[in-house]
Amino acid sequence: MKLPAFDYLAPSTVPEAVDALADPGRRAEVLAGGQSLLLDMRLGRAGPGLLVDVNGVGGLDQVRVRDGALEVGALARHRVFESPAAAPGPLGRLLALTVVHIAHPPIRARGTVVGSLAWAHPASEWCAVALALDAAIELRGAAGARTVAAGDYFHGAHATARVPGELITAVRLPLLGPATGVAFVEHRRTEFCFAQVAVAAALTVRDGVIAEARIGLANCADRPLRAHAAERSLAGAEAGPPVAGRRPPPEHPFARAGRIAAERDARPVPEPYADPEYRRHVIAVLVGRALCQASADLAAHTGHDRPGGDRP
Repeated sequence: MKLPAFDYLAPSTVPEAVDALADPGRRAEVLAGGQSLLLDMRLGRAGPGLLVDVNGVGGLDQVRVRDGALEVGALARHRVFESPAAAPGPLGRLLALTVVHIAHPPIRARGTVVGSLAWAHPASEWCAVALALDAAIELRGAAGARTVAAGDYFHGAHATARVPGELITAVRLPLLGPATGVAFVEHRRTEFCFAQVAVAAALTVRDGVIAEARIGLANCADRPLRAHAAERSLAGAEAGPPVAGRRPPPEHPFARAGRIAAERDARPVPEPYADPEYRRHVIAVLVGRALCQASADLAAHTGHDRPGGDRP
């Protein structure tokens, strides 16, 4: 892989990294996993004058629980979350369900969660999860530190609230209570393609009633989305037993939420192998499927047997 010429700096502290990024004349970019950045450089889509390699910055690889959230440092690799034990309870299960959809093992061994948020591809699985969970993204720049809610962070394809010179130091993912079931599903044309549609779901049920639904969508617009209208349609609905099979009946609240997500939340754009009409159909199916799987996940982890039927 032949890359354009660039300068290289390997700071050992966050302040050093921020200082290096602060010079606008050098068009500096952060190098962590580099799985997307280096490809963009090879294809001419990115041409930084300086790469600031943060792999030697101590402490950025930490993954820890603090103040009711999982704090994922900027150098935490995807593969850390292949085990549900990486985070407590339903959050650990959701991260483990998500990470297996990301590329393949060598990429997961090198790429980072925070790098995915920095790149902000509309099809990014981690971006959909961050939105679904109301994640908080922590940034450090020459003007100091600040935190941006995931709902305010994504502005478009590869466009975010991060300004030039800022370094994302961590993302904070709120922990999920034991009465929450989780799911992550996606549809892609081949194993080597980006997801045409992906859905992250977290479903909280109390006394048989849906108390809260969280639905994050990937590749359903020019940016990752939160399916707010679909979530509102589920609030207060009776959860009922887990749905047998992969798809809820048309009159089921999960099927209705899928249709609402496709019609009111999503803003699909044309792609060579998926026009908007097709994508809306897939969104409706996958949201319904994700909610079915979240309901089954909750039942499986609260001692209730799941009814028979094919596995979702």
